[in-house]
Amino acid sequence: MALSRSKPHFKMHTMTDLFNYRRRQTTAVSIGNTPLGGEWPIRIQSMTTTPTTDTEASVAQAKRIADAGGEYVRLTTQGVKEAENLRNINAALRAEGYAVPLVADVHFNPKVAEVAALYAEKVRINPGNYVDPARTFKKLEYTDAEYAAELRKIEERFVPLLDICRQNHTALRIGVNHGSLSDRIMSRYGDTPEGIVESCMEFLRICRRERFDDVVISIKASNTVVMVRSVRLLVGAMEAEGMAYPLHLGVTEAGEGEDGRIKSAVGIGALLADGIGDTVRVSLSEEPEAEIPVARHLVDYVTARAGHAPIPAEEAPGFNWVSPARRHTRRVGRVGGDAVPVVVGSLIGGKAPSDADFVYIGDGSAWAGEADWTVDGRTGGGAVDPFPGAAPAVAARRKGPALLADFNVWADLSAAHPEAEIYPVFPHTALPFVGMADAAVKFIVLQYGVAADEYLACLKAHPEAVVVCVANNANRLGSQRALVHEMMAAGVENPVVFCQMYRHGADGKGDFQIEAAADMGALMMDGLCDGIWLMNDGSLPQADIEATAFGILQAARLRMTKTEYISCPGCGRTLYDLRSTIARIKEATASMTGLKIGIMGCIVNGPGEMADADYGYVGAGRGKISLYRRKECVAKNIPEEEAVERLLALIEADRRASAQ
Repeated sequence: MALSRSKPHFKMHTMTDLFNYRRRQTTAVSIGNTPLGGEWPIRIQSMTTTPTTDTEASVAQAKRIADAGGEYVRLTTQGVKEAENLRNINAALRAEGYAVPLVADVHFNPKVAEVAALYAEKVRINPGNYVDPARTFKKLEYTDAEYAAELRKIEERFVPLLDICRQNHTALRIGVNHGSLSDRIMSRYGDTPEGIVESCMEFLRICRRERFDDVVISIKASNTVVMVRSVRLLVGAMEAEGMAYPLHLGVTEAGEGEDGRIKSAVGIGALLADGIGDTVRVSLSEEPEAEIPVARHLVDYVTARAGHAPIPAEEAPGFNWVSPARRHTRRVGRVGGDAVPVVVGSLIGGKAPSDADFVYIGDGSAWAGEADWTVDGRTGGGAVDPFPGAAPAVAARRKGPALLADFNVWADLSAAHPEAEIYPVFPHTALPFVGMADAAVKFIVLQYGVAADEYLACLKAHPEAVVVCVANNANRLGSQRALVHEMMAAGVENPVVFCQMYRHGADGKGDFQIEAAADMGALMMDGLCDGIWLMNDGSLPQADIEATAFGILQAARLRMTKTEYISCPGCGRTLYDLRSTIARIKEATASMTGLKIGIMGCIVNGPGEMADADYGYVGAGRGKISLYRRKECVAKNIPEEEAVERLLALIEADRRASAQ
């Protein structure tokens, strides 16, 4: 069997409608009494953190997940003992009236998967370590003959599992993790979305040849950009080969608290908004049942846009949905070009937010005239540019927030406060007045459906204008995409700030964060975002609104404003107190702006996912921790009680060395 050394050419676009929401059509998969895909609703799931050999604890946790609304429960199944005990867990749940299907999570050992398939309704395998040897993270070379031999080995070990699954009516999930790509895949594709997708397609092709159709796919990464691009690429690859398997969505190692929720909503929401996804898990470093309401709200929020008023837009020539480059825009003051995306805030109660790049003061009546507000450093740090080939993103430079005022009072406010940096905001109905203002930067509020000839002519005549893109269609994403694509097709390079209004009270902060992240996710993944402006018609503190905006930008890898923690949710493989450790590390490193720290329960995905982190803390055995600098292990098997201090010492030593 001869193989070309060239990478496969996957179809670079799909039939995805960028502007009108509808779910991707997939095959239906039988999983116990809860099928997914096809016309079935999007399912919600979580995973236990208990040892799977502990029947009582696993049953109790599975019940809590089901009671919270979880429709599948996954359990780590690292050995034959764990696989065999699924029988007891399943029986105990059924005896108590719980019909929730169980999913066995298998790594490294095909024999374990074959046993688990006897007692679980679905088995998850990881292509990166199912048959391929353990990862060395070294550059290896495979001849075509050697590569083909490895593929034959996969088929020889995989087909028996398919036969067992078929005989027992057990579904299969092929779950690729960015952090566990095999050395074989890495040797030919590198650490790329193409490699992630090919790792999955190798197994899917076998499934199709064997006519085994009860297959679900997942591609997960802690980096939302990698996750979204890989899933988009996979959808195109499957379409090119006539496949329509359903997809499980999740951002792995998303972390905990608000950051974990925002990060998950950015990545998962970006795909759901394009109709992709049949089951969802929001992975949080919290109790498993806490994941369920987050996932439920995210799914319900996105799918509620079904049946929206049609958006008759056309995709701009040259736009690549699968692998978009950042849209080329003209730098206008602090906005666009090579600047990191900005955050716009709003003046509320006569107090200005301290963190935003711009503050909207309306007619100025609530503004006391302060021009020298404090800044807490959110604009510092560099952004990670997720768009290879684009100009490197640079941090915005400012002394304090600039002000945005209604166009009809701007001149008077500017004259009264010459020390302040104030720019006018024009509604689309005031386009004829744009040329009358001599401001260096102007903001124009537009939405799709405004007469294109009029607004495009205005933007071409005024390169100093920044577009504030709003929407009133139930599918906000589609409408906002449509406006920018209309601009792109016309060759207009004015930067765009996306603006959304929400309605939440003081107790709705979590829902607000999920909704805003879901709305903005795809726009940022598409490379269209030069800034975001979140507003809320309710009692949410302005500081929370701004923090959400900065969190969304960081989750999309567009602007780093604080320390990021890539932490797993824990499972039965976790051999130390994960949550207390996360808390200790966060407390000690919270001020290290722009630093990324991975906190992993075990070795399964640890080193791979920490390729996206500066430092890693990984469970290596009972009470033992290994420390990493990116993928390099720098200290092995440290006693748990010493490990946090050793990690902090490593970070501090590196910081001192870099300062010299």
